[in-house]
Amino acid sequence: MPAGSYAVDALNTEELEPRERADFWTEHIGTYHSRMGFRYARAENFRGRTVRQRTDTYQLVKYRSDRIEYSRTPHQVRQDPDEDYRLLLPLGGEIVLRQDGEEARLTPGTGALVSFASPFQCLQSDAVDAFILTVPAREVNGRLGCRSPVSAGLDLTRGLGRIVGGMLTALHEEREHLTDPEFDAVSDRVVELVCMLAAGDDRPDVPGQLGEVEAMVRRYVRDHVADPGLTGTTVARALGWSLRQIQLALQQAGTTPRELIREERLRLVRDRLLCAECEHQSITDLAYSAGFSSASALSTAFRRRYGVSPREMRQSPR
Repeated sequence: MPAGSYAVDALNTEELEPRERADFWTEHIGTYHSRMGFRYARAENFRGRTVRQRTDTYQLVKYRSDRIEYSRTPHQVRQDPDEDYRLLLPLGGEIVLRQDGEEARLTPGTGALVSFASPFQCLQSDAVDAFILTVPAREVNGRLGCRSPVSAGLDLTRGLGRIVGGMLTALHEEREHLTDPEFDAVSDRVVELVCMLAAGDDRPDVPGQLGEVEAMVRRYVRDHVADPGLTGTTVARALGWSLRQIQLALQQAGTTPRELIREERLRLVRDRLLCAECEHQSITDLAYSAGFSSASALSTAFRRRYGVSPREMRQSPR
């Protein structure tokens, strides 16, 4: 496996004596997430296994386990703050989530975002098989407006939802052949698609619905990021909103039109640097095709964002 912060590890309780398994699961799952409560249906012989992939930004865990209830109390939320989200996608069995007065019953073909910043209950049936992706709060906040993450309910049986499921499966299957930037790049795309699913693709009837405005702005910027003349003003004009509405929507998500455009341009360059079909393009060509004014401007911004130069990322192991 390529070197770097990207790492893969696994655990299986069946390698232990039956009486040790529940304590082992509590201890090790506790290193994956913030403080939670564990209630076992059969603590004397609990079966569970995980495969974890992680970098400094994302963590993907594929797991299978016996019946169990996880919970996060108000005291645990205060004692061990965690603003990040978990994207939960069951592949087998049933998971019931309760949070903020809402309940979601998840079976294969459905998914949900869970906030660790609020108390919750998570009840899992026997033989649950699922993915859980830890997502930085900055990648989600503001995109869902005032909607409860659990009540968003993600349909993974068709369209973008089916693509999300396929991407997570491929990410897991190729776990031994990925680098840090490759794992993060795919995770970035997964999160973007999940937020599009949760926010919906239709233009809001009321422009004041800032979460949906922000989602539309992000999609427009992604589609037109190579345009060197792309600005907050041109985005607002194209979508039929005022620049102020665009600014307010992005401010809610902790960014600005200028920062969003720069971030999307950097992501485009990063993806092309990691693409074998783009190896013939020089760094200067990549800079201009992504809307940067020069190769120097690209290199400065790229190193500040990813910690390496464009040339160094292109030469990294794949």
